[in-house]
Amino acid sequence: MTITLREVTEDNFEALMDMELPAHQRDLLHSNAYSIAQAGFYDVFVPRAIYQDERPVGFALYNREDDGRPGCYGIYRFMVDYPLQSQGIGRRAMELLIAEIKAQPDVQLINICYHPRNERASAFYNSFGFVEIGIDCNHEMVAEIRLR
Repeated sequence: MTITLREVTEDNFEALMDMELPAHQRDLLHSNAYSIAQAGFYDVFVPRAIYQDERPVGFALYNREDDGRPGCYGIYRFMVDYPLQSQGIGRRAMELLIAEIKAQPDVQLINICYHPRNERASAFYNSFGFVEIGIDCNHEMVAEIRLR
């Protein structure tokens, strides 16, 4: 099984938009369709299709200037299609996403937000070195990796 990150294109965007989360996860994340639309309007957003071999299996979106701060990158969306969760796809995709962001010449900080009661997300992101710093104005937990 090979996991890769690829551009969102005319060939894969419909498959990405059709991916759904189970009912107990839907309140935790915007839809892929919403995120793909955001990326079309804001040039600081970078959408990525997560592929397993030649099949789209998830979606990620990051921001190159979190809150207008150059060098501060924010991961805004990260999901694996529900039937494929808990198979290691998300772990490998997150490794690739963090590596892609760390390769940017100006990167100083990577942050991510999630529902404060989402213990699974907290443990997952912590395993990559994210450190929780507190609750933001949207009542989400903020965790970050400081690089400089």
